[in-house]
Amino acid sequence: MVAGLTTPTLILLGLFGFAGGVGITAVGPGGVLPTIGLFALTDLSPAEVAGTAIVTHVATGILATAAYARSGHLREPETRRTALILAGAALIGTPVGVLVNTAVSKRAFGLVLGAFAVLVAALVWYRERHRPATTQAHPPAGMVALLGFAVAVAAGIIGIGGPMLTVPLLVALGVPVLESLASAQAQSIVIASVGTAGYLAHDTINWALAALVGIPELIGVLLGWKIAQSLPTRRLKYALIITLLALAPYLALHGA
Repeated sequence: MVAGLTTPTLILLGLFGFAGGVGITAVGPGGVLPTIGLFALTDLSPAEVAGTAIVTHVATGILATAAYARSGHLREPETRRTALILAGAALIGTPVGVLVNTAVSKRAFGLVLGAFAVLVAALVWYRERHRPATTQAHPPAGMVALLGFAVAVAAGIIGIGGPMLTVPLLVALGVPVLESLASAQAQSIVIASVGTAGYLAHDTINWALAALVGIPELIGVLLGWKIAQSLPTRRLKYALIITLLALAPYLALHGA
């Protein structure tokens, strides 16, 4: 229930959702922000935080995938192949992550979330500082499947979509940024749908908060897609890095 939360807190949760949506389609690693907002600003359990956050990524994943399909980035055979392999791996990895989450304490969840914030900030920084001189072909199917499984497990535990980790990892392997973003959005649909089903079975989804965070997140997804298509995103990337690094210590201590 939303009852018990102050108006400023509700506004902040909406802003976390909006910023997360922008990050999802503009730079990839943005889907962790709704999870961070729910963990930091509410008294939900780790399973409720993850379940409530992951359900918001069903709609954002569908919308973002449709956006990149419209822009043509999912029409390339290699991009479609990568997206399908990632989605298939997510069918197996996401339930594992949900199962792990149900056994995690609030203290451990805070530590894991803080560590993920630092990891994502490092990946975004690395991607920005080490741009490949030439674009390589998409990685082999086996490597993509392993990457997709690992990301899906992590996503199931934390309650995120796929772009947060998949995009910087694919870019590091030489895949163009927009193709990485497009592939990761398709993966996000599967992660979010399977994760939602898992957390729904455990009755750990707060639907009111999911709507409060998810609706601004959808608006942010559309804005982020526009930004990715037409504007330099370097400042947005560095803002995300600074935000994640600033929040990481608080998240690690919040669950204590």
